[in-house]
Amino acid sequence: MDAIRTIGGYLELARVGNAVAAGSLTFVGSFVAGGLDAAWAVAAAVIATAAATGAGNAVNDYFDRDIDAVNRPERPIPSGRVSAREAAGFAAALFLIATAAALSLPPLALVIAVVNLLALLAYTQLFKGLPAVGNAVVASLTGSTFLFGAAAVGPVAPPTWTLFGLAATATFAREVVKDVEDVAGDREEGLRTLPIVVGERPALALATVAMVTATLASAIPYVDGTFGLAYLAVVVPADATMLGATAWGFRDPGTAQRWIKRGTFLAAAAFVAGRAVAVMG
Repeated sequence: MDAIRTIGGYLELARVGNAVAAGSLTFVGSFVAGGLDAAWAVAAAVIATAAATGAGNAVNDYFDRDIDAVNRPERPIPSGRVSAREAAGFAAALFLIATAAALSLPPLALVIAVVNLLALLAYTQLFKGLPAVGNAVVASLTGSTFLFGAAAVGPVAPPTWTLFGLAATATFAREVVKDVEDVAGDREEGLRTLPIVVGERPALALATVAMVTATLASAIPYVDGTFGLAYLAVVVPADATMLGATAWGFRDPGTAQRWIKRGTFLAAAAFVAGRAVAVMG
């Protein structure tokens, strides 16, 4: 029973669902770029993304163990299921896996991987406590999963850049909403997140502006003729989900940030649908 509890702690430490989701976004980037014929490169990129995401999550929990004792005492380290030292070793192992997978990829993909790995390592100590900067770093990391997937199989085409911008901007909004949810623990830890510095409602207003910008930009692939009605049929509900969730952040930030995340994945599915129809056409 103790072994199962410990294994569960490691899986939770890596946030396996998030790691798998990040890997799937890299796959989407490869698909939108039209490079699924390069199966090995796609697989290596997906493995690198999933492992790096898991490692970054473990590092974040390692440095946030005191904050989590207030905000999320059920997390693996505060709950005692995984020690801080074990968490650090687990993160290092995942980083090694990510590095090994990325070394087999083209130069641009490798550069993206190195930059992202450094950002993941530096995030908690350097960026997380800086108003809006930490949010922007997480947003860039999320959006870059699509760029990484595309760069793994060839040139990064315009639709992938649009997807990067949409995902990054939507993630920035989600991270601001999440900071509002975490104000109590962050304030106790002495962090200067955006809601603490400017206030919760102004921070949520900025998140709303960011989300409106993202949803407006999502029209570009349809307007410029890259994708057709299949794309539009999926991206419109995605935009509605993300906009509605961001507005709901003024009432319930916890629920809002989860729905923004779901809307972001639905938006990624819109690019898959648009690309699939274009290929069949």
